[in-house]
Amino acid sequence: MKKLTRLGLLLSFLSLQLILFGKAFASEVPHVRGEMIIKLKFGADSKTAFKRFQSIGVTYDRAIKLTYATLYVVKFDASQNFISTMGILSEDPSVEYAEPNYIYSLIEPVEPKTVKSLLGPLEEDEELNYTPNDPKFRDLWGLHNTGRNARGAASVAGADINALKAWEVGKGSRNVKIAVIDTGIDYRHPDLKDQIWVNEAELNGEKGVDDDENGYVDDIHGYDFANNDGDPLDGNSHGTHCAGTIGATHNNNTGVAGVMADVTLIPVKFLTDSGSGTTENAIRAIDYATKLNVDIMSNSWGGGGFSEALKEAIANASKEGIVFTAAAGNSGSNNDSRPHYPSNYKIKNVISVAASTSDDSLASFSCYGRKTVHIAAPGKNILSTTKSNGYKSLSGTSMATPHVSGAIGLLLAQEGRISHEEMKERLMATSVPIPTLRGKVMAGSGRLDAFNLLTNTRPERNEPKPGDWESVAVEKFESDHPYRNNEKLEKTFSFPGAKFIRVKVKRFELEKNYDFLVVSGKGRTVEKITEKGTDYSSQYVTGDSIKVEFRSDRSINKWGFVIEEIEVVKKK
Repeated sequence: MKKLTRLGLLLSFLSLQLILFGKAFASEVPHVRGEMIIKLKFGADSKTAFKRFQSIGVTYDRAIKLTYATLYVVKFDASQNFISTMGILSEDPSVEYAEPNYIYSLIEPVEPKTVKSLLGPLEEDEELNYTPNDPKFRDLWGLHNTGRNARGAASVAGADINALKAWEVGKGSRNVKIAVIDTGIDYRHPDLKDQIWVNEAELNGEKGVDDDENGYVDDIHGYDFANNDGDPLDGNSHGTHCAGTIGATHNNNTGVAGVMADVTLIPVKFLTDSGSGTTENAIRAIDYATKLNVDIMSNSWGGGGFSEALKEAIANASKEGIVFTAAAGNSGSNNDSRPHYPSNYKIKNVISVAASTSDDSLASFSCYGRKTVHIAAPGKNILSTTKSNGYKSLSGTSMATPHVSGAIGLLLAQEGRISHEEMKERLMATSVPIPTLRGKVMAGSGRLDAFNLLTNTRPERNEPKPGDWESVAVEKFESDHPYRNNEKLEKTFSFPGAKFIRVKVKRFELEKNYDFLVVSGKGRTVEKITEKGTDYSSQYVTGDSIKVEFRSDRSINKWGFVIEEIEVVKKK
């Protein structure tokens, strides 16, 4: 009995340490100082709870009334210990969760070098039955890559979303509503004005009055949650750029063309003109778009830590059948080990998007993750609309995401809504398998192809299926524990008759970005493993042998590594 008691105390202590660690991490992520968002448990009395909170210097400030719940913003002295305050609130019997009011930002575009625009007409052999006559269309390599129109960058003909062939199948529909949740949209832009949602009740109603009684005054074209008014005009250009890629008007002799020739775009602004916004305004924006019953929410923003409040808002949209596309991020890091939100939320409707280049590789700035990123799409040197009737070329996963939003919009226009599971499976299975994206996006995925998506055309893939892997015990391969300076070890594992092979690292703890397990096959490096983990399956190689090399430098020596298994897919 005493042993069980000690075990229980130990587990409680460890749980407490994990909670405090999480709270400490949260306190380091940008958030509104002196504020927290809380959710009370069902049936809890809010007046009693807020009276009790006053004893620790926490006071009620405002309610966030959503369609599915009511959350609260509480305030406290910014000099007060953030971690302990959040800890006390979290342990209160009436509180379901307490978390920072995180600060998010647009995923900062990467400015490309200025290059001369290609002004010549498309070659005759490049034209299909339908090609938009917009004067800047020839520069939109993401829609139609000729191998010469990527604005000065290396290019491979056909490394695009196959838009021209897709438009032979369908060009979209005004019945498809896409909310661009961002810095707003310049709804007066000549390439966008005819695609913008119009709330007729508010347009024809009395100014300053909520004519349609939806809780928002004068939301003629959408809403601005950053400034709490009905004018979501973009003062930044980021949202306008995303909107142009989704649905800039075709054949209006103005500028560019969007993935969708026909669509209804709804500006939902929660990021300020300087590009930042809070969890509070993000969830209000998502809830607003959910109430409008949009088909897709396009999200080219991120930051903050894990937020239950934000996750709930996205999950509520998922219940309503709404797709949530999200940029994977521009830090060039692995989202499997370093989560990026909102793209990392494991919710059925979330589709995480990496950025590909005009030569069919992953953009150097793009985040990736073979467990967390669903697909890649053109995201480098993307020309689109900007505020004040402008046009500009930008790079980022922010630019890749609207390509996916538009392609899904084309599919919904053709077939109507389908389940999120079916949507994701089809989106990934119809993508083009690109060797440089292997291990960077989920297995069975690649670069977006809109024509394949519309026609459910599935390219043949020379890659293993998740259920085909078998484990095989091998002679133990390990470092010293801890390993030594300048240690060099290598071993080749073979399994005759294997079609694919990978190693399973039972445990590794290496100095991050200095000491590595280098995995290769047929002389080509496929992965460099660093930092720490357990039961980690490496990237696979084709064939029956795989090489693992360990290299350490002269500085910090960690625990090391141990390998006792390989995993194989046998030839059939």
